[in-house]
Amino acid sequence: MAKSALARPGLRAPAADPTDLTTGSTAPVESPRTLESALGLQIRVLRRERELSVGDLSNAAGISIGMVSKIENGQISPSLSTINAIAHALNVPLSSLFTAFEDKRDCSFVPKGQGVLIERRGTKVGHIYELLGHAIGGDVVVEPYLITLNDDASPYTGFRHAGTEFIYMLSGEVVYRHADRTYHMKPGDSLLFDSGGVHGPETLVVKPMTYLSIIIYTRKTG
Repeated sequence: MAKSALARPGLRAPAADPTDLTTGSTAPVESPRTLESALGLQIRVLRRERELSVGDLSNAAGISIGMVSKIENGQISPSLSTINAIAHALNVPLSSLFTAFEDKRDCSFVPKGQGVLIERRGTKVGHIYELLGHAIGGDVVVEPYLITLNDDASPYTGFRHAGTEFIYMLSGEVVYRHADRTYHMKPGDSLLFDSGGVHGPETLVVKPMTYLSIIIYTRKTG
């Protein structure tokens, strides 16, 4: 079984700038949100909620596809008449298109034991998925799951999907496969990998077991 590359001696995470106290990580400081970008984001969210394509919104509002694309990407400042046409096409009040400009940020709180049980591909082999949070907007989707494998669970290494996945072992032991490598994971161990490669628990060493799985991928557009 292979060891993670992150465990190699001498490999360290990049040092954070000690003078920068705003991020708490190596993530860049967020740029101030402009009215154009906030308006574009809100229009995109509302359009997707209604399962409309850019072309659908373009036809309904009577403006070009290119114009809709530029508005959603915050590249232009549309006229009031154009914004009003989009609001009518989305069947929402004009004021609702500007709500994203308010300084509000998504936050999801889930009390212990109250995560939503989700039917996923591994459910059929006894893998229990409890969704621990939900982000309602933005181009990046983050899905945090508490995964439980009880005594009757079976191995399954056929998972494969877009994005990146992070696993943190909480209890039990498992030999976890990613592509052509395996990792013997015990409580406190973690694994970060490209989830486009086939992966999943190959050998359930100590059951029952629980681990945190966070899946991150880009939301589909269009």
